[in-house]
Amino acid sequence: MTTRSKPFVINRMPGFGTMAIAMFFMLYAPIFLLVVFSFNERESLAVWGGFSFRWYEAAWNNRAIKDAAFRSLWLAASAATIATMVATLAAIATTRTGPFRGLTTVYAMINMPLMVPEIVTAVALLIFFAWIKVSTGYTGGAYLVAAHAAFCIPFAYLPIRARLESMDATLEVAAADLYASPFQAFRRVTLPLLWPGIMAGYMLAFVISLDDVVITEHIKSAGMETLPTFMLGQLRRSMSPEVNAVSAIFFGLSVLLVTFFFFLNRKK
Repeated sequence: MTTRSKPFVINRMPGFGTMAIAMFFMLYAPIFLLVVFSFNERESLAVWGGFSFRWYEAAWNNRAIKDAAFRSLWLAASAATIATMVATLAAIATTRTGPFRGLTTVYAMINMPLMVPEIVTAVALLIFFAWIKVSTGYTGGAYLVAAHAAFCIPFAYLPIRARLESMDATLEVAAADLYASPFQAFRRVTLPLLWPGIMAGYMLAFVISLDDVVITEHIKSAGMETLPTFMLGQLRRSMSPEVNAVSAIFFGLSVLLVTFFFFLNRKK
């Protein structure tokens, strides 16, 4: 009589629960401490001196922090919008077509920024935009938007492409059989079904752009500080609890954003 082997279930492996708890602790304990010490009355980053909103008030009254925060939000929204539009077109072009020679190369080229070290991308963009600056004399914020959008395209492309590949293409064929033009089929069938993937791609591109330091440090012009580069500069000079308060605020906004999109897609 043969004994039937038990199926392999990863969460039943010995030590899985302990390792999972340890990993979650290492991930979230530093964030928890950051949020707690953002309410610290004292100027110390490690010694608790009482509960206070002192550093939130100081951050709100700091003109440099507010300018950098608004610039980061504007930059992330602009770059994510451009990256998502380009990624959507690229995903449709690479999934709603028959196999052709060079398709794998196209995939590799789109996803290349994910595999190339970010510092290499930053230096390459620096050289490219420096040549344009010398040729045109323009030194505005469009370079930051273009650099962030180019870097964020593969991050937006992956969830959009995954959504397209999981969609039933027969619905689009049925729309064509009902005499819908390609644009009508896209607007009335493909786009509504693709919308959760587009929103996921936009959210991912937004967060990546909002968090970026390396590319921003190389591309930004004078007076174009974003919040991450401003905070990095503060860390180099003197660490102030204002940085804790700003980090806690942006962490809360990120949680609210992720929760909103989670419930939005879950409802759909």
